[in-house]
Amino acid sequence: MSRFRSLFTAAVVAATVLPMSVSFAADRRVEIVNHTGVTMSAFHASRASTSDWEENIIRGQSLRSGQSIIIDLDDGTGACKFDFKGTFTDGEEVVSENNDVCTLEQFVFE
Repeated sequence: MSRFRSLFTAAVVAATVLPMSVSFAADRRVEIVNHTGVTMSAFHASRASTSDWEENIIRGQSLRSGQSIIIDLDDGTGACKFDFKGTFTDGEEVVSENNDVCTLEQFVFE
């Protein structure tokens, strides 16, 4: 009986801890691709749980149409869900919410 209880306890602990470990170990590098026909002048990514945009990740650079950049979105919190905002030289802003950067390898602005 105690062996069953120990195995059950171990299974419960593994089921609880393993998903947290996987999210902390996940690769959060995402290739951002611009296929809009317009140059991207700013790119922001913020945890989906926040209401403010973080700093411009491509500050001092631009991303012309047809170009891409790989960005590491690991902010140390273990978060996987991020909102993206691209700002373009024609004044348009494109927002995409709840992107899972733990599984997403590429995001295309079209």
